[in-house]
Amino acid sequence: MIPLDFSSLFSWIIDPLAHGFMQRGLVVAVLVGAICALLSCYLVLKGWSLMGDAVSHAVLPGIVLAHVIQIPLAIGAFVAGLGCALATGYLKANSRIKEDAVMGIVFSGMFALGLVMFVKVDTDLHLTHILFGNMLGVQWPDVVEAALISVPAILIVLAKRKDLLLYCFDPAHARAIGLPVGLLHFGLLTLLALTIVASLKAVGIILVIAMLIAPGAIGYLMTKRFDVMLAIAAAAAIGSSVIGTILSFHIDGATGPTIVVVQSVVFVLALAWTKRPGKSGLAETGAKSSA
Repeated sequence: MIPLDFSSLFSWIIDPLAHGFMQRGLVVAVLVGAICALLSCYLVLKGWSLMGDAVSHAVLPGIVLAHVIQIPLAIGAFVAGLGCALATGYLKANSRIKEDAVMGIVFSGMFALGLVMFVKVDTDLHLTHILFGNMLGVQWPDVVEAALISVPAILIVLAKRKDLLLYCFDPAHARAIGLPVGLLHFGLLTLLALTIVASLKAVGIILVIAMLIAPGAIGYLMTKRFDVMLAIAAAAAIGSSVIGTILSFHIDGATGPTIVVVQSVVFVLALAWTKRPGKSGLAETGAKSSA
């Protein structure tokens, strides 16, 4: 339980930091929370929540194959995730099947292939760690790897946030004013794959989808301005990640699921807040850049 008085609350927060695994877990939680939050805003606005689900599930065969040929798992996961996104785009463009059906076919097929490979291949990988993550089991090299992926991705998203926003809302207008729509589309997919790779060891390929939806949805509900939406999403994701990590230590629970539960609670509170008279978010008024 979370204590009510200040001194006990301070100890409740600080005491877990005496452990090295908690220090590493909190650093990864902040990194993963930040990049997932920023990207989730675009996925929510673009209606690509299912794309995040598809790419996250599709990385499993890449992870197993990377283990077999002895290359970094992150490389295999990235290639498989990006391949899933490109395959989805190709099938959508060359068939009459709608995009949501195509994504469902591609990601379920690749996820099933990954499970078959995992069972047949002799490996010391833990399936539960791949599916649900092991945030408190990360080592400093894992933290460095997450930082090397997350920090550049965060900088790219912030630098190109207006171009990405226009592409998400009106690709035709973006093309008309000279923006490289194809590059923005491919870049967003690449950032999605990189974000999932950065989140793998922390929350796994199942729970990362929640990290890629909830923060953006919270920001979408609570503000009319896009830059403020980014800030709210980041605050919600990082705050939930830190609180969830510390809470999981005290209740001796799984860290990734605890973080997702905290984010879900924050979403419910945001939804309740928007139901107050006179309150509305991007859902009713549309996004406005704060430039």
